[in-house]
Amino acid sequence: MAAKILDGKEVAAVVRADVKRRVDALRESRGVQPGLAAILVGEDPASIVYVRNKRRACEKVGIRSWLFELPSATPEENLLNVIDELNAEPEVHGILVQLPLPDHIDTRHVIERIAPKKDVDGFHPENYGLLASGRPRFVPCTPLGIQRILEHYEIPTSGKHVVIVGRSNLVGKPLGLLLLQRGKYADATVTICHSRTANLGAITRTADILVAAVGRPKLVTRDMVQPGSVVIDVGINRVDGQLVGDVDFPSVSEIAAAITPVPGGVGPMTVAMLLHNTVVAAERSVAKGE
Repeated sequence: MAAKILDGKEVAAVVRADVKRRVDALRESRGVQPGLAAILVGEDPASIVYVRNKRRACEKVGIRSWLFELPSATPEENLLNVIDELNAEPEVHGILVQLPLPDHIDTRHVIERIAPKKDVDGFHPENYGLLASGRPRFVPCTPLGIQRILEHYEIPTSGKHVVIVGRSNLVGKPLGLLLLQRGKYADATVTICHSRTANLGAITRTADILVAAVGRPKLVTRDMVQPGSVVIDVGINRVDGQLVGDVDFPSVSEIAAAITPVPGGVGPMTVAMLLHNTVVAAERSVAKGE
């Protein structure tokens, strides 16, 4: 029996509808329009597409957006000065610096310069620390999107063994912290695997929920998956002109209970949760009079 498809486009549409409702409510009740400022350094084709898609998504839900385009040779200090100006601008509720940055710019310095209350990507160390301590302010968008998919399809996580393949600061680590929280669609037992993990397949076969987030095409094969498990594929890889995930979808979908496709699975959720975090930032700024 083929696996149930966990449609990220369907879930993202629900999230966007909720965001639009909250944006409209802020505008009508307080005269505030949530705003997101994006900074793009250089001319990386993929980054240009990502930023364009994010701005279009903002427009559709009523979030005001700005784009600051800087040449690839921009000195780090100049970029930091732009961030300082946006930190001080009350109409800007969220700041997004599109990654990756040119090699001469220290990404860590840039992330740490963004005001934590405007860090809608959830990468600032302060927001990481709040997540780790069980008091999340902003959760990175992809992990939050994965949790929202599980919630939408009512896939229980409490007491379940979640195996995450990948330990990046963008997905693997924050997703592990998120699913370890107390509460609904959390309370999981989490194992994080990586490139040095021995006997990877033996561990992934113990997963009730398996998350692949390493950026290696079709790394997870049928023999690495427990029959009846839920498989979340975060990978986006281009192979022979086609987008494929980190999971060998045709074979794994034959034994999994549910699986996200690539494209159309986790990807749409990342942008949707960026919109969610931006409206949350605006709501908090109004509540605190900032």
